[in-house]
Amino acid sequence: MEEKKQKHNIKTVLTFLLPSLLGLFLFMTPVGHGNSYTIPIAVVAKLIQSEFKHIALPMIAYIVIGMGIVTLLIKLTKPKPVTDNHFLNELFNPNWFWTVIRAVGSIFIAMNFFEFGPEALRTPDTGGLVFHDLLPVLFSVFLIAGLLLPLLLSFGLLEIAGALLTKIMRPVFKLPGRSAIGCITSWLGDGSVGILMTAKQYENNTFTQREAAVIATTFSAVSITFCLVVIGQVGLEHLFLPFYLTVCAAGIAAAIIVPKLPPLSRKKDIFINGQERQKDDDMVPVGRSSLSWGYELALKKAEQAPSVKQFFQEGFKNVIDMVFGVLPIVMAIGTIALVVADKTPLFEYLGMPFIPLLELLYIPEATAASKTIVVGFADMFLPAILASSIQSEMTRFIIAAMSVSQLIYMSEVGALLIGSKIPVNFFELLMIFILRTLVTLPVISGIAHLIF
Repeated sequence: MEEKKQKHNIKTVLTFLLPSLLGLFLFMTPVGHGNSYTIPIAVVAKLIQSEFKHIALPMIAYIVIGMGIVTLLIKLTKPKPVTDNHFLNELFNPNWFWTVIRAVGSIFIAMNFFEFGPEALRTPDTGGLVFHDLLPVLFSVFLIAGLLLPLLLSFGLLEIAGALLTKIMRPVFKLPGRSAIGCITSWLGDGSVGILMTAKQYENNTFTQREAAVIATTFSAVSITFCLVVIGQVGLEHLFLPFYLTVCAAGIAAAIIVPKLPPLSRKKDIFINGQERQKDDDMVPVGRSSLSWGYELALKKAEQAPSVKQFFQEGFKNVIDMVFGVLPIVMAIGTIALVVADKTPLFEYLGMPFIPLLELLYIPEATAASKTIVVGFADMFLPAILASSIQSEMTRFIIAAMSVSQLIYMSEVGALLIGSKIPVNFFELLMIFILRTLVTLPVISGIAHLIF
């Protein structure tokens, strides 16, 4: 009997260790790629994007347009084979709001792919940017990350990480320790992967409404690689280290303060199935070390690990859900946001109330800087583009750091969040964006005055 138990234990330990170590390597290990560092998943995604760049756009176009047509047909006819299947019903039969958004996204993609319709929706600064530059990146990330995401979720890694990190995450951020995994993945690789992880854990009743909303809007950090692109755009590459430390300081301040304010503070601590959290799964019992308790939880999870077939079925469902469901939403919302930013003075007007605050913080060229503050809600890169013409290095530094710290932008992160089941809407995202701006701007400005 003892021998049989020992064999079972070895199998369980290996079931935990091998997939978890592979997941750690693929999603969280920095590797050199070109002149920067990223994670292996992002390298593979870029390789897929490069190798299949000639067929990626046609694939995206036909998939999303076809999805839009099928969604409308199913919404109108409601065939029983679809409505009786939970996965197919959620995929092809959303409510009318998302059906319309999906149809609009399909139309925008058709316009850009077949080159017809209003020019304003197809320029390189609006729909052309989303379709040609953003969607292929998201498509490749969803393809590889969605397929392999069960490595992080299904074999015990989150359980041991949660126990080890809960002593930091609970007292400081009021979040489970396992939420740090998504943050590290975003930081090293891609924020969209962090959102994907959070959304899946919310759907699996791992995070409550409040936890999922806070994690997705606070800890889906911008990757180091993109920070290099932003600081390069404003011509301050030589200041990357102080720039990134400034972003980290501002991000921590926002992570502590913003979740304590509405709308995030009003989110309920209930799971997607309506149940309340009874206890913290990550809390370490009295008399146990964090490591031994986390290891025990990880082995319990590994005992219930999916088979190889179930693993790929789960991963494939992730891919279909993200590619079919999210891409048209990103196209619709991202295009509309960029058209508003590019073709109207709305964001310029919205930035005017910030001029007194910028002057109070002694930021040079406050009027020019004000035009960049709210435009980041449309796309994170727009403030850096506008700031490149500002003379003051300190102002360019502040704008670059602020654009990264604001975190919520509708051309990608905002659209991904709205397209997921995480309980946040457009107006809540706008409020969170403004709160993050108000919290991070004084922090960034204070550090900038010390540097310059």
